[in-house]
Amino acid sequence: MFTVLIVEDDARFRKKLRNSLASRFPSVTFEEAADGKETLAKIDTFRPAVVFMDIRLPGETGLELTKKIKELFPAISVVILTSYDFPEYRDAAYQRGADAFLVKGRVTMVEIAKLIDSVLTQKSAIAAICD
Repeated sequence: MFTVLIVEDDARFRKKLRNSLASRFPSVTFEEAADGKETLAKIDTFRPAVVFMDIRLPGETGLELTKKIKELFPAISVVILTSYDFPEYRDAAYQRGADAFLVKGRVTMVEIAKLIDSVLTQKSAIAAICD
């Protein structure tokens, strides 16, 4: 069973993304978090395969959280999903270990679904080798 964590402080966007992805991936569990504290608690509990991370969050930024997650759990794929398409944010995201940087309003649900498919396929292959 795979889990995807959506970290976003805008509840409407978070629910819309979750509902869209859940209809495409019925066998995947989706969790949500609105801030850094909730994010770290959900990661400890659910160990998601993928985290979709907004940059601007209450408390810690998504960039700070990305760095913490990748230090503690390097196998978790962190995808920055933000409205802020600035080169300095993109560079900072990759420096902190983000696996991808997507811009809201430019990325399609098809592209997000392909990304999840690729991560889940890769993790399934790894799990099969380790079994």
